[in-house]
Amino acid sequence: MNLIIKLIIKPLQSLLKLLFNRIFYVALALIVQLAWLLIALFRLMEYSRWVTIGMQAAGFLVVLWIVNKKINPSYKLAWTMLILVFPVFGVSLYLLFGKSRIGTVMEQHYQKLINETAEYLEGSESTRNHLMEDDQSMAIQSEYIWKYSRYPVYENTSAEYFQVGDDMFPVLVHELEQAKHFIFIEYFIINDGVMWHTILNILEKKAKEGVDVRLIYDGFGCLTTLPYKYDEEMRKHGIKCEVFNRFRPILNIIQNNRDHRKICVIDGWTGFTGGINLADEYINQRKRFGHWKDTAVMLKGDGVWNMTAMFLYMWGIVSRTDTSSDFGNYVPHRWHPEQFEGSGYVQPFCDSPLDDEVVGENVYLNIINRAKNYVYICTPYLIIDNEMMTALCLAAKSGVDVRIMTPGIPDKKMVFLLTQSYYKQLLESGVKIYEYQPGFLHAKSFVCDDKVGVVGTINLDYRSLYLHFEDGVWLYKNDVVLDIRNDFLETLEYCSSIDLEFCLKRNITVRAMQNILRVFAPLL
Repeated sequence: MNLIIKLIIKPLQSLLKLLFNRIFYVALALIVQLAWLLIALFRLMEYSRWVTIGMQAAGFLVVLWIVNKKINPSYKLAWTMLILVFPVFGVSLYLLFGKSRIGTVMEQHYQKLINETAEYLEGSESTRNHLMEDDQSMAIQSEYIWKYSRYPVYENTSAEYFQVGDDMFPVLVHELEQAKHFIFIEYFIINDGVMWHTILNILEKKAKEGVDVRLIYDGFGCLTTLPYKYDEEMRKHGIKCEVFNRFRPILNIIQNNRDHRKICVIDGWTGFTGGINLADEYINQRKRFGHWKDTAVMLKGDGVWNMTAMFLYMWGIVSRTDTSSDFGNYVPHRWHPEQFEGSGYVQPFCDSPLDDEVVGENVYLNIINRAKNYVYICTPYLIIDNEMMTALCLAAKSGVDVRIMTPGIPDKKMVFLLTQSYYKQLLESGVKIYEYQPGFLHAKSFVCDDKVGVVGTINLDYRSLYLHFEDGVWLYKNDVVLDIRNDFLETLEYCSSIDLEFCLKRNITVRAMQNILRVFAPLL
């Protein structure tokens, strides 16, 4: 009898949980809209052969448009195949979601802010000269970041690397408690629990003390983790709060771009970033997909100004206000004139879908293409285009020790299957691949030749590289570079090495599915 009750109650609980989940109604609304659009088009085609011819012609013209656009070839191939095989569905989907750049109004506002505040991001010519004298190859990499991401390189900045979120959290709490002037927080995911509850208590306390506390969270990233209109609740507690691209159940292109950044800036001199969101699984207070392995970096000193500027730009975008006047008010030298000691060079940067430049991918490619001894990479998703595949394979074939670490327990099974579809070609070229067995690896890091490294939010997938706002920290000859390397080597002890036999022995059905997924990878 008890068994029968359990068999009835458990599915009923799951059904009720689904019905009372906000994302269920959002997904249902989107499906209904798409279905209505497709039904309307098919009905029109039934009534008139001219409509059918018109849709086929539209499909042909859209394909021509895509082929001649300045976008990644893999992206072109995916959309072209979809439109040619399913003209009505493909054209409809492309018109709704195909454009890889965000709304024009947002783009214009962002560019206006950039133009009005260029003087604040000129950087130090002496620092650039020092770097050029130190290593011309690295100076060229840094120059690219400054020119196309607009964020300069700095000395006088210390860095601390965190191997897991469990280590970062108490340090973050301590630094927040020391805030005297302002706290800027911008995260993709925020979820109530030990981590966020602790931080929120500090933010509310600091707001009451007169500290300027501002919060940005992503509308889609927090769709299932925060209540509706949570920003209004924050304002009641004295916390200025804005939502990036609030998710609405309406079919439109703008929903395709998200703010995937993770930034916390305190008083302009202390900054945190990395893969760690503000949710309990990131500090292993909640078990999801086994042990959660993530990384982060804390900066102290001049280089934090780049992170402050990133936040102010985003605040201007989401609040639709002119924040150019804020820049002068938040230059940290106003209240902390002494310099910080630091090793090497630090360059926080961001990548944006508001231009045609894939800064994140090009930073990674620069590191791979200039490597002499080794490149170690951590990424939760390995969904790469031809440029990245060629660079990794060529480096390995040239004798560079290229190693990639991915999760052992995935958070998204279909994406993990797609990740594994890239293993064979990489292994055949000599790239070594490892899967983190205790759980989910969410870290995004590069380290090369004991000299240069990157820690940030940029995954090796199309969404991170082409559609989302992302950020990272480029480090050269900073002490943290060796910490990143040592962490990678230590973590190998908890990984299984993937060999070519693993790929060749996959079930034929699995391999067929992987081949299909590879074609449409840019759309996932």
